[in-house]
Amino acid sequence: MTASSAPLDAALLPDFATFDSDGRLSIGGCRLVDLAEEFGTPVFVYDEAHLRARCAEAVSVFGNGRVIYATKAFLCRAMARLAVEEGLRLDVATGGELEVALAAGVPPERLEMHGNNKSAGELERALHVDVGRIVVDSTDELDRIETLVAAGAPRPRILLRINPGIEVHTHEHVQTGVLDSKFGFPLATGQADEAVRRAAASPAVDLVGLHMHIGSQVFSVENFAAGVRAVAPFVRAVDLGEFVVGGGLGVAYVTGESAPSLREWGSAVLAVCAQERIAAEVSVEPGRALVAAAAVTLYTVGTIKFIPGVRTYVAVDGGMSDNPRPVLYGSGYETFLPRAAASRREMPVRLVGKHCESGDLLVADGALPADVAVGDVVATPVTGAYGHSMGSNYNKVLRPPVVFVRDGMARLVVRRETVDDLLATDLG
Repeated sequence: MTASSAPLDAALLPDFATFDSDGRLSIGGCRLVDLAEEFGTPVFVYDEAHLRARCAEAVSVFGNGRVIYATKAFLCRAMARLAVEEGLRLDVATGGELEVALAAGVPPERLEMHGNNKSAGELERALHVDVGRIVVDSTDELDRIETLVAAGAPRPRILLRINPGIEVHTHEHVQTGVLDSKFGFPLATGQADEAVRRAAASPAVDLVGLHMHIGSQVFSVENFAAGVRAVAPFVRAVDLGEFVVGGGLGVAYVTGESAPSLREWGSAVLAVCAQERIAAEVSVEPGRALVAAAAVTLYTVGTIKFIPGVRTYVAVDGGMSDNPRPVLYGSGYETFLPRAAASRREMPVRLVGKHCESGDLLVADGALPADVAVGDVVATPVTGAYGHSMGSNYNKVLRPPVVFVRDGMARLVVRRETVDDLLATDLG
């Protein structure tokens, strides 16, 4: 991919991004260069009003409690509280995600416990706090639940995760609905039928519905429709009260990409469910589509290395530790200078991090104004999903803070890690 020399496409910025008369970019009424100075870099900056607007848009289509935020995309206590305030439930896939949600004050009945390999400890905790739903992924999990209930744990309400056996156009690592997958009970092999029979007969569980998930970063509404059509005869035959259409609606990361809006996607999902005569209450699990475009990541340029006839490397004070998606999936991002966000970007660059890896790149084919200099703040947009949540301490770097901005006010919701944090679990 060759970077464009045009200014950054403003459609990639959060909803409440504005350009000052001097060309500097503000989000939520806060100048990005000022936020970098106040909180340091790297830093994740989230437009809180954007987050709330996306949640409200999804709820307006499906209704209160029928949008289940996939917290793996981005989770902290502030985000958990925001989602619940906007009428969402939360999807938690590990004991850690469960504890963060509970620490945020999320009512347990608004939680849906996911995961393909829930431990007995995770299940026991989920049962005893009485989470709203457990999405059961395997017969081994049913075994564990039956053992726990026999020992006195409360009887849970469960959904069975059905694997529809369809392939969607996304990265192979985030396809979850193909037959050859670690997720769910395959429909084509008869294992889904057997799981329903067993769960319906088990006194240890209350089988209330079915769940389907086709993959993440899916742009095509038709892919979701195909998934629904694939499982519709089964859903009708089983005739349970709830049906969750899981799978992540895609978002645009770079110039030229486009994705359906939450309203367009939601309306299409409900329409195909109606066409397929699915009488169950339909819920969905968006994650990335709610949070990705709400944030930008700010870095400080430390080194600019021009190699004649090859390329220009711009190295910043973050890297694969705060955004591993380019390394994992080959994901593309844009680059811009917040001090000149509306300016042309004439200089092709490769934005790289500070880690001791040749593969430590953030943007393989970026572009910046030609006057970029050491000490400049550089930003990547659409980093609200799978940056903070997938971050690491590789090379013992300290994880960045998270700042929410709104109405000219900035609040720190996750502080920067310290060396004391880094050493806290190291017993020497």
